[in-house]
Amino acid sequence: MANYFLCGFKGIQEHFGLSKLPGMNCLVDGNIPPSSGLSSSSALVCCAGLVTLTVLGLRLSKVELAEICAKSERYIGTEGGGMDQSISFLAEEGTAKLIEFSPLRATNVKLPSGAVFVIANSCMEMNKAATSHFNVRVMECRLAAKVLAKHKGLQWDNVLRLEEVQSKLGISLEEMLLVTEDALHPEPYSREEICRCLGISLERLRTQILTPNTQDELTFKLYQRAKHVYSEAARVLQFKQVCEDAPDNAVQLLGELMNQSHRSCRDMYECSCPELDQLVDICRKFGAKGSRLTGAGWGGCTVSLVPADMLSSFLASVHEAYYQGNTSRLAQEKHSLFATKPGGGALVFREV
Repeated sequence: MANYFLCGFKGIQEHFGLSKLPGMNCLVDGNIPPSSGLSSSSALVCCAGLVTLTVLGLRLSKVELAEICAKSERYIGTEGGGMDQSISFLAEEGTAKLIEFSPLRATNVKLPSGAVFVIANSCMEMNKAATSHFNVRVMECRLAAKVLAKHKGLQWDNVLRLEEVQSKLGISLEEMLLVTEDALHPEPYSREEICRCLGISLERLRTQILTPNTQDELTFKLYQRAKHVYSEAARVLQFKQVCEDAPDNAVQLLGELMNQSHRSCRDMYECSCPELDQLVDICRKFGAKGSRLTGAGWGGCTVSLVPADMLSSFLASVHEAYYQGNTSRLAQEKHSLFATKPGGGALVFREV
């Protein structure tokens, strides 16, 4: 926990180029289950950044704070993006947010009435900073972006994200899926094949592209990761469009997008686990219109879209089917199964 706090502290220190800082005594408390896919780590980094900024009497915009905290969290060893930190600062009560990058911005998305989101914890903890799964996926996406860029005749050396390829080509996400089908094959790529695709030496791949925690990987699944990322991005935009159009069957349509998302996370990005899949199936069985893993995966929580008039029976049924009869799960259930709604972002409360 202390290291995550230090990430936020260090981010502010480096942003302002401060060499000498006053000390501060901090008491940290929270009710977000750790390693559960609910951004507890990013919440702590953002808290630390905001506290440090406040103690020093300095000012930054919410967007600047989000960008600093996203960058500084990488000191922990994970190659994360900036979505968790962005919503930690940019969230507003009563509305969902579409988070977009380059530049960072957040757009209000009005969720349909008559349904609620329910969080259910699989009680399988996943510490992404202690394993290579997360960073390997990031590297597979990076390699896929470079191979796709080279295939389309683009300058690929500095390409790091799949979004950059789409942006440089100026085509839609649906068209990028077609490019992916044409350029990449489903079989895993060896390091040697990636070198042939890019026209580089194995030494250059190892020392200039792969990170220390991915240098020992022998194969990389480029097709599956690219297909997941582009299709998931398309689903996000479809979700927003359904919310804006507000058809009579909006909840059903949104639920199906969530179900598609989980299938892709499970089969194409391979970041689910048996417990998450079981919990998703249970949630759908007892009335959820859609259910999927949330967070980095490999454990943690599901999020389900449940008709409001079914909430009580849904909670009781999921409790009985997944938690009751399992001592370790039952012990954690108080913070493991609950309905939720959009809340506000990080704030400083001052005594007056």
